[in-house]
Amino acid sequence: MATVHHWTGLEARALRVALRLSVRAFAERLGVGVRTVSKWEKLLGGTEPRPDTQAILDTALARADAAVHLRFETALATDGNPGAGPARRITATGPRAWEYESWTDDLDRVAVALSRQNFAFADALLSRWLTRFTPVELDEAGLYLFARSTALLGDLSRDQGAVAGPRSAPHSYLAARSIFVQLDIPRRVAQLELSLAVVAEMSGKLEIAARRYDVLAVDERLSRRDRARARLWVGTALSKDGNHDYAARVMLEATRDFADLAEPDDWSVAHQKLALAHRGAGELSTALHFIGIARGSGSGSGVSDTPMQRVRLDTAHGHILLSDPGTRDDGLAVLDRAAMMAAHYGLRHQLRSIEGIKADGEGVSGPRRR
Repeated sequence: MATVHHWTGLEARALRVALRLSVRAFAERLGVGVRTVSKWEKLLGGTEPRPDTQAILDTALARADAAVHLRFETALATDGNPGAGPARRITATGPRAWEYESWTDDLDRVAVALSRQNFAFADALLSRWLTRFTPVELDEAGLYLFARSTALLGDLSRDQGAVAGPRSAPHSYLAARSIFVQLDIPRRVAQLELSLAVVAEMSGKLEIAARRYDVLAVDERLSRRDRARARLWVGTALSKDGNHDYAARVMLEATRDFADLAEPDDWSVAHQKLALAHRGAGELSTALHFIGIARGSGSGSGVSDTPMQRVRLDTAHGHILLSDPGTRDDGLAVLDRAAMMAAHYGLRHQLRSIEGIKADGEGVSGPRRR
């Protein structure tokens, strides 16, 4: 999500535009005078809100959803470079202003489609824009949208388990990263480095992934939430590599961060990861305790209930049950249910993981229960 270190009228106007509010409605939202907002709109970068108002703007931006953040960054990319030279302006063959708005709206739809694992719809929306324009014909606002589209294409490929080849997640992430480097947006660059570390972990490059996560966990380019995610994923990579005890301690720190940040989705995922770390250490009672917390984070708790999350929870639960001879049959039943859902939604990486867990569990009594 976007953050602003120092507000001027330019950023304030971009936030108003992103929130789709009139000057009067924006003033009422912030609790400031209409004349104050009008002054920001007139002077833009030549004026600065007072410190207390800067804090109010920080809060308004922090509470906005992902779609508003995307429109905010696009508005800044469009308005923030009034002195850009002719080579950076929209050409006759490039997108017009109305197309930027349509493109931004489509990216909002892509984010929703990916959250629901509607991959075909997300792919169609992204292809609409990535095949329509090339980077050389775009100004900075267009390049930003092109990079965001390419990054989302990487998320699409990652969620489908495509981690190698020309349409793989790393290919898209690296392409998007190069554009954000060109645009000098370090936060987006760091987020893509985090995504590349996730793909390295998915590819079995656990030591490389853990090292990257460890560096990003203290990277000030990232938000506190993303740094906590990196810390959680350090633990995930360590656990997969057999270092379960240390992994659990690292994950517990991340879990506390998510609680402080009031991030219920990440908090639930962290308990799921903690459960698997304790399973690996042979502490099945503790593992069942943590997976119970993760599974109990249902409706009314603010945790999203998506096919991906249900598959992950069932996979973790089934893995733990399969590790105890007394609950082995129950574990297989849960894993079969997860496999059916993974196959239905095209979650190939999760399906391969489930098949691997079942294969490893054949004829193995599992770790001693504690």
